[in-house]
Amino acid sequence: MSGRQLPDDRQPYVRPENPVRPRDAASLVILRQRRDMTEVLLGRRASRHRFMPNVFVFPGGRVDAADRRVSVAAELSRPVARKLHNKWSPEMSRALAVAAVRETFEETGLVIGERRRNGVAPNLAGLDYVARAITPPDNPMRFHARFFAIDAEHTSGRVRDSDELQALQWFSLSDALAMPLVDVTEFVLQEIQRRQTGWRPPGVPLFSYRSGRAVIRYEA
Repeated sequence: MSGRQLPDDRQPYVRPENPVRPRDAASLVILRQRRDMTEVLLGRRASRHRFMPNVFVFPGGRVDAADRRVSVAAELSRPVARKLHNKWSPEMSRALAVAAVRETFEETGLVIGERRRNGVAPNLAGLDYVARAITPPDNPMRFHARFFAIDAEHTSGRVRDSDELQALQWFSLSDALAMPLVDVTEFVLQEIQRRQTGWRPPGVPLFSYRSGRAVIRYEA
């Protein structure tokens, strides 16, 4: 989810007349503690992808219609649900969280929930809602992504590569931030890192673009 740099800052930004409507999406930041440091799981998007090929990202993807109807093992905690309900209906809030868990399973093999006869019932209780981002209006493919976070202790299974995410591995936050990342991934990692030091955000951050430039604002 990257904005393009203008070739010349003196050139005016021209907003497209009919920008593409962003698709609803959700990503999951999975964290674990190792030797007094926090690590994050990242994978490289496959080269065949039209959107952000060959870059390291969190597992995630767009919300499917079926995500609204999935039976869950546990609902979102009240504080997290409250943050989401400030912007979206309970049904949509739940679907976003389910999408983050489902995509994580499909892309990494990690299970967040209970295995049942007809599949996995997501357990949403351990998720936190940490940020959202909207891709630039001049992108041909646009997403409205919500970023959740969870401790790896709430997951089960083994990390394995998939057709969607490859070279999956755990990075310390400092090593991850030293990598060539797209701007929104870097921003979310910086938010996580600041929270590790005890910083309390004034709200949920929205990462978006105005006049061709990245803008961050916190929403109550």
